[in-house]
Amino acid sequence: MCMEVNLRAVVLDILEEIESNNEFSHIIINNALLKYQYLDKSKRSFINKLSLGIIESQIELDYIINKYSKTPVKKMKPVIRRIVRMGVYQIIYMDNVPDSAACNEAVKLAVKRGFAGLKGFVNGVLRNISRNKDNIEYPDYNKSPYEYLSVKYSMPMWIIELWSGQMSIDTVKSVLEGMKCEKKTYIRCNTSKASREQIKELLQRENVTVKEVENIPYAYEISDYDYIAGLKSFQDGMYQIQDISSMLAGEYTAPKAGDTIVDVCGAPGGKSINAALKMSEQGDCGRVIARDLSDYKVALIDENIKRLNITNIQTQVYDALDCDESLINKADIVIADLPCSGLGIIGRKPDIKYNASPEKLQSLVDLQRDILKVVSRYVKSGGVLMYSTCTINRAENEDNADWICKESGFTKDGEYHQLLPANNSGMDGFFVARLIKS
Repeated sequence: MCMEVNLRAVVLDILEEIESNNEFSHIIINNALLKYQYLDKSKRSFINKLSLGIIESQIELDYIINKYSKTPVKKMKPVIRRIVRMGVYQIIYMDNVPDSAACNEAVKLAVKRGFAGLKGFVNGVLRNISRNKDNIEYPDYNKSPYEYLSVKYSMPMWIIELWSGQMSIDTVKSVLEGMKCEKKTYIRCNTSKASREQIKELLQRENVTVKEVENIPYAYEISDYDYIAGLKSFQDGMYQIQDISSMLAGEYTAPKAGDTIVDVCGAPGGKSINAALKMSEQGDCGRVIARDLSDYKVALIDENIKRLNITNIQTQVYDALDCDESLINKADIVIADLPCSGLGIIGRKPDIKYNASPEKLQSLVDLQRDILKVVSRYVKSGGVLMYSTCTINRAENEDNADWICKESGFTKDGEYHQLLPANNSGMDGFFVARLIKS
């Protein structure tokens, strides 16, 4: 018989590990969920929601705590700071958790972690916030819109300022709302194994809810599953998990039967697989070369193509900064989904916003240009360079697409596509430019 697991203690361990090891939150949370896979879905969901929510809402939580605590957040002991943030998140965002339980469990955690002397402080702060939770005063949106958005959506001020220089303040607010929406799961059907309709039937037999996706015939939105890797349909390679924005990028790529395609930063393989399947659907599977920088990243591609049994993808460990003379003027399409700031996927990986900086963004712009200058040489005359990122930043996106056009003789094929997170869409932010070589 399994021992009873203290779910809040698990969350506290996750938060401590993220801060101590400077690891990506999604990796540590996923590792914890795998460790506690034997727990029922509701308990794993509690761990995931609370862990991710605290990270996602940290700026707002600290703002609230500082309003009701005589000791500022920055001066609290790290363990107490994490415990108080955890309690506040439950009070503000988790309606199914009674405020009394959030307070009492926080006090118990403080005692168990060796801070019995601070249990009165923890209890006092949380009960004060609980009493006043419906009357918390935020910055005035009309007077200080940047400050309001920064606090309410827990976004660093410099990112608000960056986006406000590139889009209207109402659009910025819409993007932030989209990032806080519940994330949806989308799949790309493996049409080399079964028809879309057959895959839908398999999922429904496993009691998964399946919804159509507008304008993408091979995609579904799925929900009401317990653990996706435990589904037989997943294990049998009937589909891959892929965000809708990434699939839309594949639509803009539009590979033709028999094309030679080079994906220069391909891990974990979504765009390579999508391109390979799109060619197979046209009767000639063509050839896809999927590369990335390390053995680990290429192993991720190999894992996916093996599960899906995709036979027309060749994987290689290769640094995109090194020119491969054998590929010059040989590719019909080069997919350059390059390293970027990731500001478009903050909704899924919230710690990105705390680790990014203006200086890091500029270094990424330079890296992207260095890679583009190399890999653009692989495109044959009349061929396509698909430049994409998962960020929302003109310097990394439109400016770099314009730069490579001027530098290497490409022209825009239609408009650039800056996809934005939108309310209830579950979509990530994504940029795509389809460029034709003269």
